[in-house]
Amino acid sequence: MTGIKEVAELSGLSTATVSRALGGRGSVSAKSRKLAQDAAAQLGFVPSYAASSLASGRHHNIGVVVPAVNRWFFASVVDGASSELIEAGYDLTLYTTSQNESHRATVLTDFLLRKRLDAVIAVSLELAEAEISQLMAIHRPVLGIGGPLPGADSIFIDDFQLARKATEHLIGLGHRRIAHVSAGHEYEADFKLPGTRRNGYEMAMQAANLPISAEWVQTSDFTVQGAYATARQLLGSGPLRPTAIFAASDEMAIGTILAARDFGLRVPDELSVIGIDGHELGNVFGLTSFDQDPRGQGALAARKILGRLEQPLQLQESGHVPVAEEYPTRLVVRTSTAVPPVD
Repeated sequence: MTGIKEVAELSGLSTATVSRALGGRGSVSAKSRKLAQDAAAQLGFVPSYAASSLASGRHHNIGVVVPAVNRWFFASVVDGASSELIEAGYDLTLYTTSQNESHRATVLTDFLLRKRLDAVIAVSLELAEAEISQLMAIHRPVLGIGGPLPGADSIFIDDFQLARKATEHLIGLGHRRIAHVSAGHEYEADFKLPGTRRNGYEMAMQAANLPISAEWVQTSDFTVQGAYATARQLLGSGPLRPTAIFAASDEMAIGTILAARDFGLRVPDELSVIGIDGHELGNVFGLTSFDQDPRGQGALAARKILGRLEQPLQLQESGHVPVAEEYPTRLVVRTSTAVPPVD
């Protein structure tokens, strides 16, 4: 029966390197990994992950919890994390809370605790300290994406500053009548994203001594369809229209552009639109946006959690100092923003 020793001899690598390359433990160069994989395939060698788990205490399985899988941002984060984990030889188990409190409680207090996971990545979920402590009590590293988590590592963007800068971009072009399409209170549960971005918009407007019209601050649901309906109401009411709209997500910004076209408004000649996200469709619609690179955030989260797992267990439990890392963003200026029309 072929064993790891034969794979090592054929590949010209040490048994330790082959073990890391095929088992996803430790750092291995791409060249060495391919040599080990090719030799294993030639010999028909399949690693025993059950035996590896018994020996190492690892299951090579990372749990990722998201509010939903049918949303672009969450799917992009999962895609980025999955790519990194596959390269490292890890499985990914995906859980969704469906923005349902009972589902969330079941996932956090039952599924994650009884499933054989090495670590947990929580996406856009503001875990309570008790929830994090429960996971850490069974020696599972936790990392959050979207905001700070007490006692756990996290990756975040500064939503307030991005919203302020997005509004300031419009102000800098000369716009004075600037509307904002945000999301409703039902989306405030985790990290209060809509309110935070709305506050950034309001701060920029106040700093520029510009009026904030209640009729021009409308709520949607972070989707193209929802924002399309909201923007149609916003653009179709009243004799005086805004000359620019800051949408709290790229999908809402795209919905706004589609609504503007229904009214015969040319973007950006008659209406400027800016969003936040870095959605791939931004290129199609010429959307100016702050790119937060969700795939990159997912990949970084996976690398960080794998790095934690490489630490000795004692250091993981008592010697680790949680780090909240701000993820870099960049303003991508396209053709959806320009100077306002002359009144």
